[in-house]
Amino acid sequence: MADLTKEPGEVAGMFDGVAHGYDRMNAVLSFGKVGHWRRATGKAVAAQPGERILDIAAGTGMSAAVLARSGATVVALDFSEGMVEEGRRRHPDLEFVLGDAERLPFGDNEFDAATISFGLRNVQHPQAALSDMYRVLKPGGRLVICEFSRPPSGMLRASYFAYLRYFMPLIASVTSTNPEAYRYLFDSIKDWPDQASLSRWLRTAGFARVAYRNLTAGIVTLHRGRKTLDDAIGDPAPSS
Repeated sequence: MADLTKEPGEVAGMFDGVAHGYDRMNAVLSFGKVGHWRRATGKAVAAQPGERILDIAAGTGMSAAVLARSGATVVALDFSEGMVEEGRRRHPDLEFVLGDAERLPFGDNEFDAATISFGLRNVQHPQAALSDMYRVLKPGGRLVICEFSRPPSGMLRASYFAYLRYFMPLIASVTSTNPEAYRYLFDSIKDWPDQASLSRWLRTAGFARVAYRNLTAGIVTLHRGRKTLDDAIGDPAPSS
């Protein structure tokens, strides 16, 4: 079983080792579903021209590049230096920032929206990260989280976890240069809390209008929340 108590530097190092082939592996291991999940997330973010959007755990920038097509200014942040370097190589027109989701290197009330896909479970203290996402959003700003979750159906959940335990590591051992990294990721999916628990975390962080929608029978879930209109932390960010 993978060690889910790893320090952030160790986890970032694992991502450094898979950065080059990360997107290809995601497509293989999800049987192509990752594209559907990415499109659903982009639709939920609903980026508008002139908005400032923060894409956390952006990886190589695939989602950030799609969001930028709306005319929004997108900042792609990741804690893996390898991912940031690969993202800058692939998308030289995007702004990439190396940073920690628990201590975002931005001022209060800077972003119209923030999003994180398949990254919150890799944060050492996810509830602290949610609070910092709240901080950097403008009043009324929206947060969209796309994350692996727990299928409500017991039969499907058992089959899914069997796939995670036995078949995904086998595929990774054949197709990846760093199968240990994927074994860690598979266990992090299995041990992640359910939809209701994450919704409670969002409310505890201050978010209102919290809701979620299951994708692919609950294997993945989209979570949403908004910073309240009357909650401006610190001094408002200057208008762009």
